[in-house]
Amino acid sequence: MTNLPILSPPLARRLAIAKQRLAGPLPKPDADGMIEVVRDLGCLQLDPIGVVARSHQLVLFSRLGAHDPTHLDQLLWQERRVFEYWAHCASIVLTEDYPLYSPLMRAYPWSGRTRAWVRQNEKLRRYVLQRVRRDGPLLSRHIEEDGLDPEAWVSTGWTSGRNISRMLDFLWIGGKIMVAGRDGIQKLWDLSERLLPAWTPRDRLSERELVRIAAQKALRALGVATPRHITQHFIRGRYPNLTRVLADLETEGTIKRVEIRDGRQAWPGAWYIHSEDLPLLDALKTEYGISRSTPSEASGRTTLLSPFDNLICDRKRTEQLFNFKYTMEIYVPKHKRQYGYYVLPILHGDRFIGRLDPEMDRERGVLTVNAVYAEADAPKTAGRAVAGAVEDLAAFLGAREILYNTKRVPPAWKRALLA
Repeated sequence: MTNLPILSPPLARRLAIAKQRLAGPLPKPDADGMIEVVRDLGCLQLDPIGVVARSHQLVLFSRLGAHDPTHLDQLLWQERRVFEYWAHCASIVLTEDYPLYSPLMRAYPWSGRTRAWVRQNEKLRRYVLQRVRRDGPLLSRHIEEDGLDPEAWVSTGWTSGRNISRMLDFLWIGGKIMVAGRDGIQKLWDLSERLLPAWTPRDRLSERELVRIAAQKALRALGVATPRHITQHFIRGRYPNLTRVLADLETEGTIKRVEIRDGRQAWPGAWYIHSEDLPLLDALKTEYGISRSTPSEASGRTTLLSPFDNLICDRKRTEQLFNFKYTMEIYVPKHKRQYGYYVLPILHGDRFIGRLDPEMDRERGVLTVNAVYAEADAPKTAGRAVAGAVEDLAAFLGAREILYNTKRVPPAWKRALLA
């Protein structure tokens, strides 16, 4: 018999949702509330698709409700309390976490192919830095490569484009330049030394110290996790010797091993919780009951999530923990899509109960819902809650009207959605 603390799957889900700020009191919808959310999540993934809203805006909406997006602009471009860099993807990260990213900057480029290309284009590198130093902030299109005769970057799939853009990316990941602002979705570039606040921490962490800090941040954001989950979260794929670090943290009592048991069946792998989250776990046990195995509508809100939301960015974990399989269909031909182009999962309490295929027409002020899909075990009584979540999204987007495709809504929710 095991002596490990046992969590039921519903309790593990509730803990994850609470740590993701998708249950409990809403943070204030201001700059300090945004910082609070980013601290808890670790980062906000960036993505240029704006068919509804930019992904990071949707992630904040799911946790703050309706808010003024200019607060984030203030944090990014004025106070510089956050900046754009590479976490588990291109993301908005905390300036206070700068020591977690500076080793990556110093180590870049990682591949021999990139190092060779940069060496071949040393003249281009010096020119780009010179232009940014002299004239920044600059858009990439304002930097010309005429007369430089660069060695062209040959894409292996996703990095086609001007050599200038490729060099800017190299200098960005290398920490020499930063995003100083945006013109629409176009980045304005300037020197990092001019943009980073004087208070930016400059500690040089050892590899072990970095993994120790980052692993704890990832675990706390996840609530309960296996080593594989941690590896896929926050600074994805950059946890060397994680097994040793977790063993040390467990020996110290900083993290605890737990077991997730579904009936008599224990889930495979080593599962951990941070010791500082044990009081929250006890509170959740008291509030909802450790043995309760049915989906709870009271343990969270009903909200719509970005396809890139931190809760679901690890698709395998999402399927295991929530029994919810989610796949982006952006690159799937339209006639082969099962759900739609930019589908938002519907989180209801501690379960995913459906998906929404929306599109925002900003010129007309209309939010069109192309389809609503209910999961097989979705509560038939959830229609009003789902309608409320759509109304909240419309209000955040500034939509004056919501239009549903009446032929593509679940019959059990139809009356509530179209009321």
